[in-house]
Amino acid sequence: MPTIFFYGPRLEKEKKKELIRAFTSAASAATGIREEAFVVYLMETAPEQVGVGGELLEEKLKES
Repeated sequence: MPTIFFYGPRLEKEKKKELIRAFTSAASAATGIREEAFVVYLMETAPEQVGVGGELLEEKLKES
């Protein structure tokens, strides 16, 4: 069973559904595996728990 993990910000329910549909469709098209086989996990990650370019994402966002 192919599995997709997405770590990102908190999303509204409709955006989550849209993202799951898009990931599943793209992965199925790229691999030839039927969509029903895919499992997608959306993992909410706060900016203070992510590092980008050696810095906390939270701090990078404040600079923008």
